[in-house]
Amino acid sequence: MKKRVFVRCLVGAPLGLALSTAITIAISLTVGDGRYYPVVPELAADCGNEMNAVLLQAVCSLLYGAMWGGASMIWEQESWSILRQTVTHLILCSAATFPVAFYLRWMPHSAAGVLTYFGIFFGIYLVIWLSQYTAMKKRVEQINAKVRQNNSKE
Repeated sequence: MKKRVFVRCLVGAPLGLALSTAITIAISLTVGDGRYYPVVPELAADCGNEMNAVLLQAVCSLLYGAMWGGASMIWEQESWSILRQTVTHLILCSAATFPVAFYLRWMPHSAAGVLTYFGIFFGIYLVIWLSQYTAMKKRVEQINAKVRQNNSKE
């Protein structure tokens, strides 16, 4: 199990970096002035220059991706209820995501900023969870239909 978690972390790390980079590209395109914005200006100021901020964000994105990759093993705990899997995954991913988002200044450092961040995080998590649940439920129904069909042939 530990080896599988480690492998998932190794796969998740570059995915975290890729996602972080894709987000900065999307933000830069949204700004629309032809410039690339790799980090928020406040992080560049905190780090002394933009390059240090980019390096810090890259390392944090690798760690963030690794955490999410490792956390994906929770869904394979078949002895756990879907509620326990969901709550455990949500808590673990929230605990990994919040410090990164706060430290890299992806949100305002205020009570309102923290509340807004968690509202957005939980909203996105819910949408993804519901879409995954719906897709999995449909897949189980298809498998059950095939089993019933095979049983009726016997």
